[in-house]
Amino acid sequence: MKPIAYTRAQSLPALLQSRIAILDGAMGTMIQRYKLTEADYRGERFKDHPKDLKGNNELLMFTRPDVLSEIHEQYLAAGADLIETNTFGATSVAQEDYGLAELAYEMNVEAAKLARAACDKYSTPDKPRYVAGALGPTPRTASISPDVNDPGARNIDFDTLRAAYYEQARGLLDGGCDLFLVETIFDTLNAKAAIFALDELMEATGERLPVIISGTVTDASGRILSGQTVTAFWHSVRHARPIAIGLNCALGATLMRPYIEELSKVAGEVAVSCYPNAGLPNPMSDTGFDETPDVTARLVGEFAKAGFLNIAGGCCGTTPDHIAAIAKAVSPYKPRVSGEKFFSQMLDAA
Repeated sequence: MKPIAYTRAQSLPALLQSRIAILDGAMGTMIQRYKLTEADYRGERFKDHPKDLKGNNELLMFTRPDVLSEIHEQYLAAGADLIETNTFGATSVAQEDYGLAELAYEMNVEAAKLARAACDKYSTPDKPRYVAGALGPTPRTASISPDVNDPGARNIDFDTLRAAYYEQARGLLDGGCDLFLVETIFDTLNAKAAIFALDELMEATGERLPVIISGTVTDASGRILSGQTVTAFWHSVRHARPIAIGLNCALGATLMRPYIEELSKVAGEVAVSCYPNAGLPNPMSDTGFDETPDVTARLVGEFAKAGFLNIAGGCCGTTPDHIAAIAKAVSPYKPRVSGEKFFSQMLDAA
């Protein structure tokens, strides 16, 4: 198979071979600390919008970009190599719930620009920082019926998802992202729509960016919501030739261990990423999750020591303190080596 020659983030394969790279932590958890009001979300531009907007974090690109920039920079100061754009829900499909579907492209452009500016501020010749354009799962599922009485019912189709992801990815690309991160996948068919859209976009533009794909195991059965095991999930998306495959969200690191170990064994030709929640949800805690930075870092550090990881970070409930602790915990360990042949091909191509 012809090696991949990336047009952006060409140095990323070498980084993943040299050490465990650090991904940032939760955006929503950090936004909650600012205790923003409905007025913060509306700003002047959306002051007369007919629907409630508080909680639509993607809207903050327009109304409180200062908050997002500050959060990005806190994660960079904590040692993150990869910064996710604030675009988890920035598709027309997700924004339709707020009556703002027409803003999806603009949201992604602005989010990528904010992350780009932060990364450029912190990048050095020996420690480049990368903007990961985040594509979330959307609140719709192409594989599962929303009606328990009608198993064949669907609330979205593949083509609609593909078009929404294409628009999102185009905005991220135009805004300056270095790679794409298809994350928190609970329905593999949704992920396939995103992958298809990315392939279309990169073919149309001539750009070739690294792609990270990250699924989420939703319970102790070890399956994603649409029913696949971790191994089946990998075989369903490996045609995309991602630079990394991984797991995030849902389970904390303690319960995630057997599944990240399984993935590290079956996905031999690519890197493996892991960014778990800070334990299981606890609405009584300050962040909504129980684990302190030391606890999460110790658990992720054990994954690194076992040789499972190339990329480590945090999801819901994690903060810059968690990311700094994770970076310290994984630093003594070498990155996973089973993808060496794959990486050497990419390095040769670059």
